[in-house]
Amino acid sequence: MKKASIESIKARICYDSRGDESIETDVKVEGFIGRACAPRGASTGKYEAVGFNPNGIKATLELIFDYSSKLIGFDASNPKSLSQLLREIDGTKNFSRIGGSAAYAISVATAEAFARAKGVPLYKALLPKGPYLMPYPLGNVLCGGKHSGPGAPDIQEFLVCPLGAKSIKEGLRANIAVHKELRKQIEKKDPYFTGGKGDEGGWAPHIKDEEAFELVSSSSKIVSDSLGVDIRLGVDFASSSLWDEDSKAYVYTRWGAKRSSGEQLEFVMELVKKYHLFFLEDPFHEEAYEEFAELTKKLSKVYVVGDDIFVTNTSRLLKGVKMKAGNAAILKVNQAGTLGDAMDFAENARKHNYTLITSHRSGDTSDVHLSHIAIATQSKMIKSGVVGGERLSKLNELLRIDEELGGCNMAKLEV
Repeated sequence: MKKASIESIKARICYDSRGDESIETDVKVEGFIGRACAPRGASTGKYEAVGFNPNGIKATLELIFDYSSKLIGFDASNPKSLSQLLREIDGTKNFSRIGGSAAYAISVATAEAFARAKGVPLYKALLPKGPYLMPYPLGNVLCGGKHSGPGAPDIQEFLVCPLGAKSIKEGLRANIAVHKELRKQIEKKDPYFTGGKGDEGGWAPHIKDEEAFELVSSSSKIVSDSLGVDIRLGVDFASSSLWDEDSKAYVYTRWGAKRSSGEQLEFVMELVKKYHLFFLEDPFHEEAYEEFAELTKKLSKVYVVGDDIFVTNTSRLLKGVKMKAGNAAILKVNQAGTLGDAMDFAENARKHNYTLITSHRSGDTSDVHLSHIAIATQSKMIKSGVVGGERLSKLNELLRIDEELGGCNMAKLEV
């Protein structure tokens, strides 16, 4: 495609789904505006790009104004070149000066503006030749950990994925049905359940982890039998938030248990066997490469997924590749800071046969870029919740893309 230059950049304070302040930018390319508002996570890895300038969000806005003068006239067609320039301007490895949220908003808005200038959808601007495959929707139906309040389960996310779905429409319908059925099951157990939800729209009942597994499992089976779609369970342990460095143990407060690394491994394997889990995100803390490798070796047909351990960072991923730690990776653009860095991470993951899962953040926005990025990175799954405006905005966009493509084949999962 012909090169196109950045003409202007504007920035403002906006709010994410938790009502926290974030950064939104408008980037103009050939008269077309691209806009992006940065999300943020509650459970974050210490190796992620720094979210905001340490002096606050207003300082970040001032820096964006300063950065914009250095970006005007720059080629908008190449996200990787833009990422390199942003890092050079910032002068730090983790965007600790301007903040990863600003880098995210600038890079994603630029890509969208370029796509609009060329008259193509964002996913085609990022992946001009395809192939275009639809990622399976992976949804959080029950929340615990940092995504919910006291009394909820220790494990952060109880996930469902319609592996038997033949289309994105069928897949979304199945996940939503599980979410609705799960509320009925929770209310049978607790007639006083008020319908409270966690950050990502999953139910947040006052129950223990064992009860959560049973309820999600039974709800999924009911919906699977009703719709004739195979629905499988997954979990995000968010183990870095459970890990106690002093005692060298994973502390499950609601479960009333402390587990050493060896006990955690056995515990995870028991859960896989009992609940037929296919997806295990962050089963160990963010430094536990050896434990990741051991679990991956023992579970050949389960996705052992790195989020906090890799943080969309290519060098950390390649360390995992060398040690055979995990076989799948979460892609979160704002962890890397820029879209170009995330695309580089995706290329390396595919090169080394790591399954990609493009993911939202717990504090998200109504932007739909995530859907396009999932398709452009050839992700096998998209983790974007089940309900809630900021979650359904991405999922509804997948329906539009599917329609535009005349019915898009689902990605192939090896489970």
